[in-house]
Amino acid sequence: MKDTQKKSASSASLIIPFILVTCCFALWGFANDITNPMVKAFSKIFRMSVTDGALVQVAFYGGYFAMAIPAAMFIRRFSYKAGIMTGLALYACGALLFIPAKATGSYYPFLLAYFVLTCGLSFLETSCNPYILSLGDEKTATQRLNLAQSFNPIGSLMGMYVAMNFIQNRLSPMSSSERSLLGDAEFAALRDADLGILIEPYIAIGIVIGIIFLLFMVVKMPTEGDTSGQMKFGDTAKRLFANNRYRNGVVAQFFYVGAQIMVWTFIIQYGTRLFTSQGMDEKSAEVLSQGYNIAAMILFCCSRFVCTYLLRFINPGKLLATLAVAAAIFTTGAIVLQNIYGLYSLVAISACMSLMFPTIYGIALKGTGEDAKLGAAGLIMAILGGSVLPPVQAMIIDQDTIAGVPAVNLSFVLPLICFVVIAAYGRSTAKATS
Repeated sequence: MKDTQKKSASSASLIIPFILVTCCFALWGFANDITNPMVKAFSKIFRMSVTDGALVQVAFYGGYFAMAIPAAMFIRRFSYKAGIMTGLALYACGALLFIPAKATGSYYPFLLAYFVLTCGLSFLETSCNPYILSLGDEKTATQRLNLAQSFNPIGSLMGMYVAMNFIQNRLSPMSSSERSLLGDAEFAALRDADLGILIEPYIAIGIVIGIIFLLFMVVKMPTEGDTSGQMKFGDTAKRLFANNRYRNGVVAQFFYVGAQIMVWTFIIQYGTRLFTSQGMDEKSAEVLSQGYNIAAMILFCCSRFVCTYLLRFINPGKLLATLAVAAAIFTTGAIVLQNIYGLYSLVAISACMSLMFPTIYGIALKGTGEDAKLGAAGLIMAILGGSVLPPVQAMIIDQDTIAGVPAVNLSFVLPLICFVVIAAYGRSTAKATS
């Protein structure tokens, strides 16, 4: 009886910390999905190609890659709470750097701001994901992480909503081709006006992050999973590299993040091409396409809760493999169909992706113990896939047509390959744990 009461009291003491850490999942979801439409926005504002605009994603996900290992070593030396607070501080600083970036009137200072911001996100993800896994029974760790990750798409929806209503809808309706006809003075005035609109949400989120930072300062956080001391980097890395499930999980995560960012970033280009080919003007086509992007995120969010429930009954690897195969089928539809059904297929992919990130993460780290701190860094570094693959897809899209087929359709061969890799990982881990 006493043990039951003690366990109940312990569980109750984790509720507020769990909620507070889960808020961070929404915060980086917001950052991710206010950023995806900015590829198109920056391309227009600075009169650049899609490939140049995709440098936003290079800077964004490059920050994840660069800071993951330092974040893991920092957390090992101090604590998960210290890692989360450092992440929040960098997140806020990166968002507020949009103010001086706007003052320069140049594109590249924005890339620096994104890089700093995502160094903070790297700290947050390297801290929050394994921290959630440590707060309870290891048997339910993947399910618990899926629950926390369910709030990530809620933040993503907020980011999309803000991007569409507070940035895209307020930018000048002039098309890229019309902007190219402006003189230098007219272009500079239009550019500065649009940049003023673009930075407002980032300033607001920087202030919000500052408030959440203060909350973490005053709330006592559990120390489950925290051990101070120096990390034996070489020994830990060797153990992780020898672990097939972990090593292949990093590869699968690289391809998953690449697929996710490609699907969500270029749905706007996909929809814009489709609707303009039907006679719609570019501005209206972009807004309508962003609506489909939001629909995809709503589907993603709902599916995450459903999949979290299904994990109570279905082997995680088996469910991962099944959804990856379904995603590959829908991606094939987006490639082959050059009408509204192709766009529907593209939206449907999000229902299949909802389970993937936290499930790959949980499967890969299962049984790694204290090595999970460095292991988490490897899985966050795999987010580099979101930096490497989208620019390749952008270069394909810039070809306009290939063999008479819209290049934007053919570009989705890249996500198709990614889902095949994920399906193979899910199948192999399902067999190993069945």
